[in-house]
Amino acid sequence: MSIKITDLTKKYGENTVLKSISLEFEEEKIYGLLGRNGVGKSTLLNIISNRIFKTSGEVLVDGEIAEENTKAQRKVFLMSETNLYPETMKVAEIIKWTKDFYTETDVDFAFELAKKFSLDTGKKFSAFSTGQRTIIKFIVAISSNAKYTFLDEPVLGLDANHRELLYKTIIEEYAKNPRTIIISTHLIEEIATIIENVVILHECKVVMAESTEKLLNKGYSAMGSISDIENFIKDKNCLAVEKMGGFATAYLLDKRPETINENIEISGLNLQKIFIKLTGGEGLE
Repeated sequence: MSIKITDLTKKYGENTVLKSISLEFEEEKIYGLLGRNGVGKSTLLNIISNRIFKTSGEVLVDGEIAEENTKAQRKVFLMSETNLYPETMKVAEIIKWTKDFYTETDVDFAFELAKKFSLDTGKKFSAFSTGQRTIIKFIVAISSNAKYTFLDEPVLGLDANHRELLYKTIIEEYAKNPRTIIISTHLIEEIATIIENVVILHECKVVMAESTEKLLNKGYSAMGSISDIENFIKDKNCLAVEKMGGFATAYLLDKRPETINENIEISGLNLQKIFIKLTGGEGLE
C-alpha cells in the first residue's frame, strides 16, 4: 500500500507549478521532500491532502482516489504553515477535536508532548508566538497517528533546543509506531540523518527520487586542473563545475571510478551539497 501519484499537473492560470509528476510514497518510510522556494512542495502535499485540487493526473491513497474521499483522507494528516485552527480555540480543545476525525489520535501522548515543549494547553491558539504555534501543529500531527503524516516546514520559528526535541520525537515515534512521514524543509543538514528517502523537485518536476544511502553513495566531487577535470567528466553525470584559477571542482552523481588520475582528488558530498548542485549549480564555462 502506498500513495501513488500519476502524471500530476497543477496550474494557476498560465502558471504551471507541478508538471506531469509521477511518484510513489511507500509505507513506513521517512521521506525528505526538498526543493527551492516556490517549486511546488507545499502544493503537492496540499493536493494529496485534498486542500487544493489538481489540474490533471491522479492521486491514490492505498488504491483509493484521494480527492473528496473521506476514507482516504482519514489516513492523511498535513501539518502546514497555514494556520487553520480558530484563534479562540484552546490547545486542549484542538487536541481533543482532532480525535473526532483521526480516531487513532493519542490524546494522552499529545498532552505529554505539550509538557515537554512547555506549552500551556489551557491557553487559546491566538496567545502563542509563531514558534509555539508550530509546536502545537507538530504535536497534533505526530499524535494523530495518521498512516501518512506530512510535516511541511515543521521547525518554522523554533530555536535549536526545540528543533532537536522535535527531531528526537519524530525518530522515537517512528520506531514505536512506523508510518510514512514526509518532511518538507529548507534545513537539509538537520534532517539528513533522519530521512530514508529523498524526493527533489526542480522546475515543476521530480528530478530525484532515491534512497538517501544510494544518493550519498553516488554523490562525489573531483578536484584537479581544468584540463584534467574536463577529461574526467566527459562520460559522467556531472551536475556542476566550479573554477578558480587553473583548477576546477566537478560535482557528480555517478558510479565512482575504480581507477582515478593521481592528479585528481575525490571527496564525498553531503545531502545539502548534492541538493544545491542538482537544483542550481552552473556548468563548465
